[in-house]
Amino acid sequence: MDSPRYTADHPPLTFDVIITGCGPAGAMLAAELRLHDVRVLVLEKETEPVSFVRIVGLHIRSLELMAMRGLLERILEHGRRRPAGGFFAAIAKPAPEGLDSAHAYLLGIPQPVIVRLLEEHAIDLGAQVRRGSAVTGFEQDDEGVTVELADGERLRSRYLVGCDGARSTVRKLLGVGFPGEPSRTDTLMGEMNVGVPQEEIAAKVAEISVTHKRFWLRPFGEGVYSVVVPAAEVGDRAVPPTLDDFKRQLRTIAGTDFGVHSPRWLSRFGDATRLAERYRVGRVLLAGDAAHIHPPIGGQGLNLGVQDAFNLGWKLAAQIRGWAPETLLDTYQAERRPVAEDVLDNTRAQMELLSVEPGPQAVRRLLTELMDFDEVNRHLIEKITAIGIRYDFGEGPDLLGRRLRDIDVKQGRLYGLLHRGRGLLLDRTERLTAGGWSDRVDHLADPTAALDVPCVLLRPDGHVAWIGDDQQDLDDHLSRWFGRPAD
Repeated sequence: MDSPRYTADHPPLTFDVIITGCGPAGAMLAAELRLHDVRVLVLEKETEPVSFVRIVGLHIRSLELMAMRGLLERILEHGRRRPAGGFFAAIAKPAPEGLDSAHAYLLGIPQPVIVRLLEEHAIDLGAQVRRGSAVTGFEQDDEGVTVELADGERLRSRYLVGCDGARSTVRKLLGVGFPGEPSRTDTLMGEMNVGVPQEEIAAKVAEISVTHKRFWLRPFGEGVYSVVVPAAEVGDRAVPPTLDDFKRQLRTIAGTDFGVHSPRWLSRFGDATRLAERYRVGRVLLAGDAAHIHPPIGGQGLNLGVQDAFNLGWKLAAQIRGWAPETLLDTYQAERRPVAEDVLDNTRAQMELLSVEPGPQAVRRLLTELMDFDEVNRHLIEKITAIGIRYDFGEGPDLLGRRLRDIDVKQGRLYGLLHRGRGLLLDRTERLTAGGWSDRVDHLADPTAALDVPCVLLRPDGHVAWIGDDQQDLDDHLSRWFGRPAD
């Protein structure tokens, strides 16, 4: 790693990476960088964490990532497991049997809790987090990025990553286009108490949801319900709706407001769909909602951002530590932007299927029939939960480019070997070696590993980078992903 350099025009390179935004993507990225001793500062413009309790869902792939870093057991303590089915356009189909994961369920968890746990994880690893620090400008040069805060303070780092949400200041200042479609319909969403019996609610919801797919009341227990109802018009989502807005729309659609009261939180969401034209310009990168927005149908947003961070973290760390192959950092956009495109497309499709118009309703009925075929249902579940992703690593077996499930190995479970964020050579032949890459890649010789191929090389994000049994071929792929061997 080269030494920090600065001139009279710039403050010293105090940090390797500055991250704006301490949501799930920003906190996850900070933790991944700290696994490689990267000096990280996270700037969060809000002075306090969000106080409203919104339940979000961690899908299968995100649960696997948490298991890879030893976080899952702690997170499970704060969540509630649900079956991994019924996600696509809220079509009530059970999850197919035998999903290829040891964590084949949805975990519902309060958003402030998952944010807190990820932030604590990053801080425990040595990341610095500063609240009440809004970025107002930055300049980049060949050696780093100078970041200016609202109070006039100037900070210097090698890289800047914008994880600052849909209205990303970093993206706007970077001049990266954010093309897509503006919101055409708005939906109210909140959590609140109700004043009528559960049986009455269930009967009315069953009646209304036949035609209104953007309408439901789902119980959390103790009289608290998740309430979703179409809004009267497209509004400013920076301004939360009121309880009266919910009552009025409930009466319009259901003929009753169900006696709703004592809201925990109230919000509105639209179906705006946008994707950043680029994820990187020089030393500035984008991740999470700063790079893509879409309707929350299917619950993919938080998961997509966390998975962005997991993909980017080890690559950016490799760049900073000095061993990254020349094009490694470019693979972040090459791999993750197509994934976001697919999510945007499937949420567009799901929103169409929620329409009350006859055409979309006919398509919905047809798809409901098709999902009785296991292959169709499985494909859609794997798409929503991100376990169907295959990065393009070139020609090879179907497993190449996919993530490897948490299989049994002689030391326990595979994911337990990935806690440090390093690569892993899983060798059933007991003949291969990581050689000069052993400072970046661990090696487990295990002929009993539950694999049907001789050996695999795993990247730090758990994706299969190579399959085979030839040392020279392995060395070529180690160079591709992990740079030059150590002397």
